[in-house]
Amino acid sequence: MRWQELRQERCPVARGLSVIGDRWTVLILRDCFQGVRRFDQFQERLGVTRHLLADRLRKLEEAGVLSRVQYQERPKRFEYRLTDAGRDLYPVLVSIIKWANDYAPSETSPSLRLLSRATGEPIKPLLIDENTGEAILPRGVIAAMD
Repeated sequence: MRWQELRQERCPVARGLSVIGDRWTVLILRDCFQGVRRFDQFQERLGVTRHLLADRLRKLEEAGVLSRVQYQERPKRFEYRLTDAGRDLYPVLVSIIKWANDYAPSETSPSLRLLSRATGEPIKPLLIDENTGEAILPRGVIAAMD
């Protein structure tokens, strides 16, 4: 199966990966959630080539994850803002952070901790079912295709 064909797959995991399944894309999203919006800022933080960065930003815009908004007339300059679809990816990044802290900790630097803005206390991410409030765990879920 070709990478471009994933978007047409019946499987939602494959379709999701067609949008965010690239390491640079996920790191761009990480930076977006940290307030980065401008091309030069992304490039400086990521150390990625201009061509690759422009390609990933364009793909995220086409997928409806980012919107490109002009912030300067002369010369024309744009920034990239998360859309609702982009903001809805935040739990995915939180899950990656939790997993990496638990199973792939850095040996050279401290782990990133997520803190509650309200209390300053560390948060403990947990995926729950909105209907029941129960944790979503593999043993409690059946995956059924419509």
